[in-house]
Parts: sequence; structure tokens; C-alpha cells
Amino acid sequence: MLARLWRGLAHEPLPWVTRRTAGRDGLTLRLADGRRLHGPRPDPYATAPAGTEVGLDGTAYDHPAVLMTALGFPHGRAFAAELAHSVASLALSRADRFPPEEPRTLWEWEQRIVDGHPFHPNCRSRPGFSVADQLAYAPEHRPVVELGTVAVREDDCRSTGAWPYRDAGRLLIPVHPWQARHVLKDGQPVGGGTAAHPLMSLRTLAVPGGPHLKTALSARLTSSVRDISVYSITSAATVSAFMESMAGRLDGLLHITRTLGAVTAGSPDLAAVARESPDLYAGPGERVVPVAALAADVHPQPPHWIARFSRLALTVGLRLLDLGVALEAHGQNLLVVLSPAGDPVRLVYRDLADIRISPARLARHGIPAPELTGRIVTDDEAVLRSKLFGSLVAGALAATAGSTAALREALAAAVRDLPRTPDLAALLHEPVPAKALTLMRLSPERPGDLWARLPHPLTGADTTPA
Repeated sequence: MLARLWRGLAHEPLPWVTRRTAGRDGLTLRLADGRRLHGPRPDPYATAPAGTEVGLDGTAYDHPAVLMTALGFPHGRAFAAELAHSVASLALSRADRFPPEEPRTLWEWEQRIVDGHPFHPNCRSRPGFSVADQLAYAPEHRPVVELGTVAVREDDCRSTGAWPYRDAGRLLIPVHPWQARHVLKDGQPVGGGTAAHPLMSLRTLAVPGGPHLKTALSARLTSSVRDISVYSITSAATVSAFMESMAGRLDGLLHITRTLGAVTAGSPDLAAVARESPDLYAGPGERVVPVAALAADVHPQPPHWIARFSRLALTVGLRLLDLGVALEAHGQNLLVVLSPAGDPVRLVYRDLADIRISPARLARHGIPAPELTGRIVTDDEAVLRSKLFGSLVAGALAATAGSTAALREALAAAVRDLPRTPDLAALLHEPVPAKALTLMRLSPERPGDLWARLPHPLTGADTTPA
């Protein structure tokens, strides 16, 4: 956690840092109040820590929450509390580390992701969750979760698609047990439901032999409060159908897990989405694996495999971007289909709530734009490219590679044969965007994504703020 925090302090555009100086003995940050913060030179794409201490004016700190408290940044105390929770939660996860057997199901792959988000200092922060809650609901502890249901008159709901759970004119909305106990305790009665396995997002669960259910979970996990907006419910069927048609343009390289149905009882606290299981897109002998599980695997992938996977992911991502869709292709949303020999052959993408669609780009290709409004629609080139490159390159590919050197090798091999589009040129020659996760936690008054620009893995250009 300290390494992830130090990465954010070193590379994000924090207003409290006025100068960064790299030397043989590491990196020194000059703070606005004159103090100096010193630590190892962090590799912005590394998943392994470079050191175990950071010094503030000569005092060594080995705990991120204690360091954040000492720094005294605005909103730093609340962030420090989250960091402390993240450290304890990660220790709990590692104490219950996955068994060594090869996973047989998708949810078993997701249970292997013990360390959470590869770059977020709050990757295991779950405020409001006790130790008992984490053992009962977190995927790395391999529980079976009993979802409840709330029955709501169909006329009192807003739904799209064919909602699969109904009873006598009422829609049955799956409810996470934490949500039932802490949020809906004075609301509708919660009845019996179904047993399911939690996936890495914690609020999405796999029903054996059935769909994946995304439930409302009004707790702050990592960075965000995880409810389900009315906007995402009402647009779900349209987005799903549109993206299924777009995937059909990619020569079988990409599958979209279709949204079967989505429902809300007029509140983001009582809503759910039912999606296809990604396992449906595995052929005989094939496996579908979340990309986040690749970095967590006990057998790291060799360089030629990472290069092949990078070529596949960039081909799909850049072709869709050129057509008019920017995926948020981080390691949770993006899955890879592996052949019986273990080679990456196709991709599967799930959870369409945070993609971006460009009507102007669609029009250039003669593709009708879907009837959508709101945040999902934009023609801003910077927003479109940041959405894809920040999630795919600075996220999924970097975490799979594990270091700048490995990412450089994979990208150099992957881009060799890709079509020379303006988007590829931007990827090759402009700073690499990455969400400024530390700055975002220290800036609660600024909604939405904030961005850092990381040193380019191919050119070596250091774009860290001076």
C-alpha cells in the first residue's frame, strides 16, 4: 500500500508538490510548505514495491496511513483512515490466500485476485465492512453469498430488457445481504433469494448455471460508492444491443456479455442488473479468465505471451475506438479467452456502464448512433482516448506486464503490425493517461475522473510533473 501511495505522490499532479528531483539515491519531492519527501524512484508500471520506507524531512515512514497523516494535506485524515483500512484488509486477504489448485470456474479465477487493484492505494479499502463482513462477502475469502430479494409491484419499477425474476405481477430484485442489513433495514421486507459466488467487484455475483447479478451496494469500495444509477438502468438494454452490434464488426475477436435485464425501484439503493456469464463464450477446451487474474497468477506469463495478448487487446480497443466506442478495458471488465494450449485468442467485455460513445466517429463510418444521452455520449477526443488508454495501457497491460521494461517489450512487439491511425499515433507519441487515484481521493469536491500523465513506456520520456 505504501508503494502504491508513493507512486501516486511521485507521478500525479498534486498541488501540494512543487518540485520533483530524481537522483541516484531515489526521488525527492519538495512540498509547498518547504518540507522534503524522499523515497525510491518508483516504476510507474510496476506491481512490485521498490522499497519499504519513505522519508519526510528525515523521518522514515513504513505505513501509508501514518505518512498521509504526517503530510497534513487537505482531506488527508479521511484518506489516511481509508489507507489504514486498506492495509488491514489486504493483510486479511493475504492471510487467506487462494489454494494452489488450477481454477475450474470463472469465480475461482476471480478469487485468486488477493491484492485487488494493482495501482490503487485504497485497493482493499472497504469502510463499513467488519472483518466478519469481509470473510462473508469478499471473493478472496471464497464464500457463498445468500442474496435476498425484494418484491416490488411491476408498476412501481423501471426496467429494461427481460427481467428474469418475477412472481405474480411483481419483480424480484436481488439484494446483497450487506445492503439489506445496513441500507434497506427500514424499507421493504427482504425475502429469500439464491446462493451466488462474489466476483472481484464484490457487488457482482455469479449464480451457478445462471447469470451474473450486479447488485446495489451503497458502501464506498476503493474510490466510489457502489450503487446503480437510474440512468444506467434505463439505458442498459439500448447500450447492450448497440455494443453487441459493434462487437459483430470485429471479426469474432470480441464478445460482449449481453445485459439480460435491469431494474430499479426508483432508487440507486434498490436496483440490479442481470448479465450473461462470460463463460458462455468459451469453446470446447477453452477458458475465460479475467485479465486482472493474469497478474495474480502463480505462474507469470512469458514475454511472448504478453506481447500476443497486448496485440489482441490493442487491436480490439483501437478498432472500436476508431469506429466510435471507447472501452473502459481495465482488468476487471476485460476477460481473455484462452485456447486449450493457453494462448489468448479472443476477448470478452462485461459491464457497459462506463464506456463512451462518439456520435461523430460513428457517423464517419456510416453507423447510426444509439438513442442515448448523458455522460456515456461524447465526441471529446481527449476523453475518448483517456478512457481507453488509461484503462487498457496504464491499467490492464501494465499490470499484466508488471514493469516498465516488460511493458515496453510487449508494446514494441504488439504495435508493429497495427494500422497507423491517429489514435495509434496518439498512443505512441503522447503521454500515457492514468487516473490520478491519489489526487481523486484527496479532492472530494471535484467529481469525476482526474488524470495523471505517466512516463511513456516506449520512448522513456518522463512526463512526471516537475
